[in-house]
Amino acid sequence: MKLRITDPLQIVVDRDVASVRAEDASGSFGILPGHADFLTALDISVVSWRDAVGTPGYCAVRNGILRVSGGDSVAIATREAHAGDDLDQLEAVVLAGYRRHVETERSERAAAAKLRMQAIRRMVAALDGRLPEVGA
Repeated sequence: MKLRITDPLQIVVDRDVASVRAEDASGSFGILPGHADFLTALDISVVSWRDAVGTPGYCAVRNGILRVSGGDSVAIATREAHAGDDLDQLEAVVLAGYRRHVETERSERAAAAKLRMQAIRRMVAALDGRLPEVGA
């Protein structure tokens, strides 16, 4: 089975594997050769696999879309991915960084929304002061 993990800048993983394990909102799941076609959104997690001789591999992903097609191809497209041999390091360092990044994005979106609302309120207040009274 072919596994390909890509982020916007590169192909991070491109190899033949015997099995894949990933995680979406419903939990962890496994994929073996012959799996039915499948599409799901991944959480921030570590995707793991084993090759034909049982050697494990790991890749931290910052969300993404996983697609199984034809029972012999698993493709993952993600915003950010880091492959590595040390599962503990990927979980401790990389996933923690992804989660911090997500929290920063949320804070920035909230601040931007607050600024937009303030601007709208000021525009409405300014327009209210300049519009003639109804019925005059």
